[in-house]
Amino acid sequence: MRVATPLGRLPWWAVILGNAAFWPVWTVVAGFVTQRAAASRFANDDAITRLRAFEGDGHWYRDRLDIHAWKDRLPEAGAAFGGFAKRSVRAGDIEHLETFVVETRRAEHAHWRMVSGVLVTCAWNPWWAMPVNMTVALGSNLPCIAVQRYNRARLRRLLNRSRLTYAR
Repeated sequence: MRVATPLGRLPWWAVILGNAAFWPVWTVVAGFVTQRAAASRFANDDAITRLRAFEGDGHWYRDRLDIHAWKDRLPEAGAAFGGFAKRSVRAGDIEHLETFVVETRRAEHAHWRMVSGVLVTCAWNPWWAMPVNMTVALGSNLPCIAVQRYNRARLRRLLNRSRLTYAR
């Protein structure tokens, strides 16, 4: 059976194979490209990474999503690309905490870039397969984005406390 796609009529198995091959490759490429970007690009919040009022300094994620109960179960791949290992926090080490904040922004951008791959899949998917691809893209990246935003809010609080202690 063939399905109508923007590339013409393709066998259904070719569409499935294209998606199955695309997503892992796109994820690795997006992570690699983002990891290679200069840290200065992530030194400050932008329209994407700026925390919103509803997030309540990270409390929304803890109260509504119970994020502290599951966040450590997600894979950590940042170090795989030669980046920053995010599993350890050194409280009081201001430079380390600042680097960690920058890396949460980098990781959030990487995950949004991964989500953007859904636009590429429009090339070979029939219109009715796009919700499936969007579900895959969002379902595999939104939890990671939430963790980055939650961690960044917590790190900012920790940084503020560390700076106050250091200033004394």
